[in-house]
Formats: sequence, C-alpha cells, structure tokens
Amino acid sequence: MANRPMTTIEWGLLIALSALWGGSFLFNGILVRELPPLTIVAARVALAAIALWTIVRLSGHSVPRSREVWLAFLGMGVLNNVIPFSLIVWGQTHIASGLASILNATTPLFAVIVAHVLTEDEKMTGGRLVGVLVGFAGVALMIGPSVLSDLGTNVLAQLAVLGAAVSYAFAGIWGRRFRRMGLPPLLPAAGQVTASALIMLPVALVVDRPWTLAMPSQEAWLALFGLAVLATALAYVIFFRILATAGATNLMLVTFLIPVSAILLGALVLGEVLAPKHFAGMALIAIGLAAIDGRVSRMFAGKRRSADA
Repeated sequence: MANRPMTTIEWGLLIALSALWGGSFLFNGILVRELPPLTIVAARVALAAIALWTIVRLSGHSVPRSREVWLAFLGMGVLNNVIPFSLIVWGQTHIASGLASILNATTPLFAVIVAHVLTEDEKMTGGRLVGVLVGFAGVALMIGPSVLSDLGTNVLAQLAVLGAAVSYAFAGIWGRRFRRMGLPPLLPAAGQVTASALIMLPVALVVDRPWTLAMPSQEAWLALFGLAVLATALAYVIFFRILATAGATNLMLVTFLIPVSAILLGALVLGEVLAPKHFAGMALIAIGLAAIDGRVSRMFAGKRRSADA
C-alpha cells in the first residue's frame, strides 16, 4: 500500500496537515512563556477532545464501545500525544523553535526504520532512504546553519525532541490498525485525544496545580485555541485520513513540510522576507519528496526501457 506513489489528493492533505502543524511550534512558543508544559498539553488534548466529540455527535457517528477499540485509542494517545507533546513542549522551554523543528524532521528517518522492521508492505527502499536524507538536509539548510550553533548545548532537551520523533514513528505504525477496524478518521482522532486527556489532566492537576497560576493573556488564550482546535482536532482528522490510505511512512513526510509551511506563512501573514537559503532548502525538500514518492524515477526508468527497446 505505502510503497506506491501518493495521489494528488493525498499530497494535498499532507500539505494542509503541514500548514496546521507548522503553527503548533509558534503556538507552543507563545504558551511556554505563560504556562507550564504539562498544563499546555492537558489543555490542548482536552479542548481538542471536546471539539471532536461535538463533531462526532453532529455527524451522526456512534461512539465505539468495544474494549479493543478503546485500548487502541489509549495506545495511540500515549504514542502520538502524551509522549511527543510533553517532550516537545518541555524541549522548547530550553531550545529554539528552529532547532526543535529540525530535530522533529528526523521523524521520517525513524519511520522508515520502524516500518521496515514492523510491517510487510512498507519496506525500506534505496530511493526512499536517499529521499529522506535529502529532505532532512533541506530542512536543515532552510532553517539555517546558525541554529545548529546550539546543537551541543541543552542536550537533554534535544534528546527529548528526538524522543518525540521516535514516538511519532511508532504511532504511525500503531495507527494502521484503525483502518482494519473499519473506523472513519474522525473516531480515532476523537478517541486518541480523549485517552490522552484522561491521562494528562490528573497529571497536570497534581504537578502544575494550574489554579495557582496567573490568568493567561488574551494572546495565550488565542494560541491555545489555535493549538487545540486547528493544530490538534482538525489536524488529526486529516492525519488519520492520510494514514488509512497512504501508510505510516508517507504520512511522516509531513515533518519535512512543516518548516516550509511555517516559513511561507511567516512571509504571507507577517511580511517576513524569504532568503536564498529558504528557496534552496525547499528545492532539496522537493527533490527528497520526489525520490521518496518514486514516481519520477519510475518515469525515467520507463523511458530508458522504451529507448533500449
């Protein structure tokens, strides 16, 4: 399934997902100035769960009651939300967002390895591995070498973000089971954030005691809304739609596109200037994605066979 080229619709959904998640680093950067990490994660998944179950009710879907399904939601919530969200938000309290997004872009590297070991239909190919490495180089180039000056400091924070990337890779494989269960993308999206909220809310209440914190600013409330409703609720509906049809390895390519989306949004919305390194990095990412997709290489291979014939 996943070793085929993605369709135009799947690529469009992947780009939309990257735009939604591209804003999450910005939202986190605003929130960590006013709220502790566990409170941010708990509020994010709890508000996303409320939004998604509201949509579930309005759309007429029935709530799953199977123990097997809810255990799958729990596993997905831990791997895809509780662990990576907590590690990334904590990491961003110690390292810059640019470095965090570079480290997060290692997710496809881990996804290729995990999928190769744990699946039968998402095996590693030479073209896919080369594409992942080229795409990662493009992310590093686009964000700029200056951010790498901090690579040797705050090692634990950097390892935390890398740990989040590994967790995302395993989550992609774990989430494949929802397609076999016949669940529409909306239900795993709602179920996993609900399971995450049930874990994170008690932890945040005990550790952070949020009722003792100062009232967040209006900017923080808006960032929390964007993080929960856009970068979580809406994003996960798209996430499970791509996972069901394109597979885990293709889905994880979104981490290459997140920095592209963030930089383009900054240029369009905030008037930030695009430098030559941005265009060069985007070009490398495009080459890497093309290599992973395999469509271009197969096209040239077909032309060579026709010429030889």
